[in-house]
Amino acid sequence: MPPDEKELRLADWLRAQRSLAIGYSGGVDSAYLAAVAVDVLGRDRVLAIIGRSASYPESQWANARAVGDTIGLRMVEIDTDELSDPRYAANPTNRCYFCKTELWSRLLPVAREHGIETVADGSNADDVHDHRPGAQAAREHGVQSPLADMGLSKRDIRERSQARGLPTWQQPSSPCLSSRLPYGTPVTVGRLRRVERAEAALRELGIAGDLRVRHFGPLARVELAQSELATWSEAERSARLRAAVLAAGYTDVEIDPRGFRSGGMNELAGIATLSRD
Repeated sequence: MPPDEKELRLADWLRAQRSLAIGYSGGVDSAYLAAVAVDVLGRDRVLAIIGRSASYPESQWANARAVGDTIGLRMVEIDTDELSDPRYAANPTNRCYFCKTELWSRLLPVAREHGIETVADGSNADDVHDHRPGAQAAREHGVQSPLADMGLSKRDIRERSQARGLPTWQQPSSPCLSSRLPYGTPVTVGRLRRVERAEAALRELGIAGDLRVRHFGPLARVELAQSELATWSEAERSARLRAAVLAAGYTDVEIDPRGFRSGGMNELAGIATLSRD
């Protein structure tokens, strides 16, 4: 089914809900869902709820607010504290389950306070085939995933976002900072901040596209988009990249010659195939 027809099905689903609260990160998927919802239901019947925590980069929060303003979203922010849960902090392979359990347990009451019964996330059709323990938490809390249900893949969402003029249509995916730590490495605020500083420093150098700084203790392994890899592997630029990452608090830096791979820590743990974004 063509993406525009899937969007029409999504619009029909939204009309049936009458109002909607969205777990909103400002990423490609949640921004698209929010934009369609505002078009179909009107601004007053859509509420975007942003969960802020140590694992949510400051730059991503700022982008989420800016994108929301572009869409005309009503936005509220809540604080989440998944790092206080020792099950999450231990960083098991189902870490995301504990994160999303914390998020939805705080988000749903806010939706109810605003008189909204239907709560949705931005999971897409590709996510169904990936390692997504957070999806179980969503199901347990009655959270809907209309993009996945309508068969909208990441490619479809980017296409429809571009057609709508959304600034997120070619935005790189950006999962939480904890995804940069190997499973079993405890999640701490200090480690998350080091990753955040390193990635921000690389963006300031002008590195575009998908980017991950994988945290291996004192070693940072940098994954770059294929379009950037050759350029930043040249001696002069490689030295600049390494200096920026060292300044963020690491003592050793490697540029992964394979480039960016979404779900790289899953691959390392041997628990899932990589997502196709």
